[in-house]
Amino acid sequence: MGDTPQPTGPDLQLGIPEQDLVDGTMLVGHVAQHAVLIARRGAELFAIDATCTHYGGPLGEGLLVGETVRCPLHHACFSLRSGEALAAPALAPVHCWRIERENGLVRVHKKVEVKPQRQTLPGAAGETAERIVILGGGAAGFAAAEMLRREGFGGQLTMISADESAPYDRPNLSKDYLAGAAPEEWIPLRPPEFYAQNNIDLHLDTVATAIEIEAHRVRLAGDEAVPYTKLLIATGAEPVRLEVPGGDLPHVRTLRSLADCRAIIERVKPGSRVVIVGASFIGLEAAAALRQRQAEVHVIAPGPRPMERVLGPALGEFIRALHQSHGVVFHLERKVAGVDAESVQLSDRTRIAADLVVVGIGVHPRVTLAEKAGLAIDRGVLVNEYLETSARDVFAAGDIARWPDPYSGERLRIEHWIVAERQGQSAARNMLGQRERFAKVPFFWTQQYDVSIDYVGHAPAWEDIEQDGDPQAGDVAFRFRRDGRTLAVATISRGRESLQAEVAMEQGRSP
Repeated sequence: MGDTPQPTGPDLQLGIPEQDLVDGTMLVGHVAQHAVLIARRGAELFAIDATCTHYGGPLGEGLLVGETVRCPLHHACFSLRSGEALAAPALAPVHCWRIERENGLVRVHKKVEVKPQRQTLPGAAGETAERIVILGGGAAGFAAAEMLRREGFGGQLTMISADESAPYDRPNLSKDYLAGAAPEEWIPLRPPEFYAQNNIDLHLDTVATAIEIEAHRVRLAGDEAVPYTKLLIATGAEPVRLEVPGGDLPHVRTLRSLADCRAIIERVKPGSRVVIVGASFIGLEAAAALRQRQAEVHVIAPGPRPMERVLGPALGEFIRALHQSHGVVFHLERKVAGVDAESVQLSDRTRIAADLVVVGIGVHPRVTLAEKAGLAIDRGVLVNEYLETSARDVFAAGDIARWPDPYSGERLRIEHWIVAERQGQSAARNMLGQRERFAKVPFFWTQQYDVSIDYVGHAPAWEDIEQDGDPQAGDVAFRFRRDGRTLAVATISRGRESLQAEVAMEQGRSP
């Protein structure tokens, strides 16, 4: 996804002086039209594609961490030794390239295939009696299925999804796809043949009605029973509905699924009057996208500034000014009192004409199945550091999972796409017996017009916010601090600094 940058830097076929490659540094050059990154770790040199397989991020502007490189755009992580995508959001590997040393020069000529080394795991290839069932076709469920096959799991693998569409790139639904800037082929996480080729039994538009813990099976609508040896619950979240008179009218929509997004796109034409309820990430990304479709956009929210609760007052003011400069009209410190066929009435009796109402006021975790099955629940499904629930052989990941976070020392449940993907990957490895502690630092990004804000960590409350730089200049970092520690860092145009904060938190250090 994204445009591949034109090759820059030295021609690596001609060679570069080896002395130019200092331990712990990277250099980007090219082989013909291919951008290639060379990195040095001790006496070893590595060469891989210089472009991230997620959204085409420039890996040379990222961060080396051990024998890995992390992308500055969305924090994907790749192995320098094998090119494997080790951590979401990238799922596809980058290519490795052959390095030749001669007479003090380093040359790169052609791609080579390097297969990642795998340890023999319980439930891997050959253990055909194993049957893993995944409930949910979102970020966590798909990432788990993909990782299970990547790790060599050879047993039966079943995905049960209530969605009518195969797993897709949900963040794009409120960004480029909604704006009309992303083609349809960007949206599926994998083409249809992927599931058949990897022997993944994908059930779409299928509702699970019960989890029978003792019998180790999932019951579906129609009373079909699907047995499992290991189960991953990744049922995600559902949008909060607008509970006011008229809140159930046909032109009142939420934005969660691909079907939701397509329904909104079908209704919006240039000049359409759109009211967005909620100044959340979804709401404001939708506002930016629909302005690009030349709709008239009004945003209603109860707070004094958009996104202030998460990003603080300074960034909230910047975001409000950004949207206003693009023609968005805010109605802050007000609520919706009712909706009719042609307008939205506010709590101060103001009426706003509306052809479409998009509701973005939060989500609820889908925990009903887990709760009915008797799993431990506390504002989500409780899991341990291995993402195991209170029931044997049952794991949970994504928007429903509440896990012990080592950096904050608290239990977290976070509704971020990348968190869900990474939990799905860890759950997959743990279902195969790897005992991998989930200690990834939460990360998300929001794209609004030409501004991207990265946020690493989690700060539900803070004592002070340190600001370095100016958001108006498109170059700033905000550090959210409490008890002398930085809990989260929000940045604009500082991808490397965001990565450094992520690594510091992983290591237990305050950025």
